Amino acid sequence: MSRSPVRAAPAIVTKAREGVDGDGPAVDSFMLDNGLEVVVAPDRRVPVATHMVWYRNGSADDPVGQSGIAHFLEHLMFKGTEKHPAGEFSKVVSSLGGQENAFTSYDFTAYFQRVAREHLETMMGFEADRMANLALADEVVAPERDVVLEERRMRVETDPGAQLSEAMASALFVHHPYGVPIIGWMHEIEGLNREHALEYYKRFYTPENAILVVAGDVEVDAVRRLAEKTYGRIAPRGAKPQRLRPREPEPRAMRRVTVADSRVEQPLMQRLYLAPSTLTAQGRDAAALEVLGEAIGGGPTAYLYRKLVLEQGVAVNAGAWYMASAVDDTRFAIYAVPAAGTGLEQLEEALDRAVAAIPAEALDDKAVERAKTRLVAETTYAADSQTALARIYGAGLAIGQTIEAVRRWPAEIEAVTREDLASVAQRFLTPRRSVTGQLRKAD
Repeated sequence: MSRSPVRAAPAIVTKAREGVDGDGPAVDSFMLDNGLEVVVAPDRRVPVATHMVWYRNGSADDPVGQSGIAHFLEHLMFKGTEKHPAGEFSKVVSSLGGQENAFTSYDFTAYFQRVAREHLETMMGFEADRMANLALADEVVAPERDVVLEERRMRVETDPGAQLSEAMASALFVHHPYGVPIIGWMHEIEGLNREHALEYYKRFYTPENAILVVAGDVEVDAVRRLAEKTYGRIAPRGAKPQRLRPREPEPRAMRRVTVADSRVEQPLMQRLYLAPSTLTAQGRDAAALEVLGEAIGGGPTAYLYRKLVLEQGVAVNAGAWYMASAVDDTRFAIYAVPAAGTGLEQLEEALDRAVAAIPAEALDDKAVERAKTRLVAETTYAADSQTALARIYGAGLAIGQTIEAVRRWPAEIEAVTREDLASVAQRFLTPRRSVTGQLRKAD
């Protein structure tokens, strides 16, 4: 199962049923009596439907001492129910010529299938069954825990770059659970058991905490009937579970992390800055950070690549990214890969000068307009896929946005000004808010 986080929750230009006009398909939403939120995004070009269930919990909601339980439970959700034994759901999806997957992020967990439209009810029946009736026996829990431990060994323990990323996140988030890896710490995964999984399942896997997103060749009324027939039978549990998270304190000191390993073939430097997310930002700050990330680091025509690679020749690659989609404060990142003969210290000095010069050198009107155009176009093209369309709405709603907020994203990007970019660069790309990491070959 994939556990890659969704980068952001932007949206294509759409119109919601609230009556807001747009250029894309209508997006409907309604709620079942048991609290399940349902979103329908019609796309009738091919007779296929994408069916996704999103739960408003992710690794940042793992109880203290049980890191990795959200991801572990994602694995266990494929172990069957009394009605459908382990493996049956996947076999049916495969026999129907469909695809399926699941992923865990910091703020949500999602399960999806893509099948011919006439099989949508079958997918709903299976997914509704495991929302309420997961059956876990000790004999399946322990072997699956070993699978997760091996996954961590392969992805992290043998990869110095992944180790640097973990160490940097832990240094950036000194108090918030975003500093804990999604897959969990090795020693805590080893202690996860059936009781932990069931307790977490009972807390979060409820209709009140879930969002059903259906995109494809479907009619809203038909989706409503099928949802009521399947998910509507699940008894409500009461109020939504609350996310219990500490707030990250305002950073006061620049931090540094170094990973040196004999397996490193290509040195690298990265820097993370603590920044507001789309939910915690004030005014246009989140949209401005999105445009800033694209303007300075969105490819070979962006500022950092031009400055460090083409003009100064101290790097062979450089860029930036911003993780807008988060419930709490998030990260803005820049990175650079040194050219042959360039030390990491020399590269860092050049990067520092480039960052300091962003307001004066990186934000001319043409560069800002190019960045905004690329962002909106990239999302519009991505959402041409019904699966991507479902992910856009699912991710946004799972962190607490509304359909209208997701729909409004392109207009917010277009409204960003050069002054907005200079302001967020000066306020958030400061040393005291940063963690600088170096990946180098051990001597």
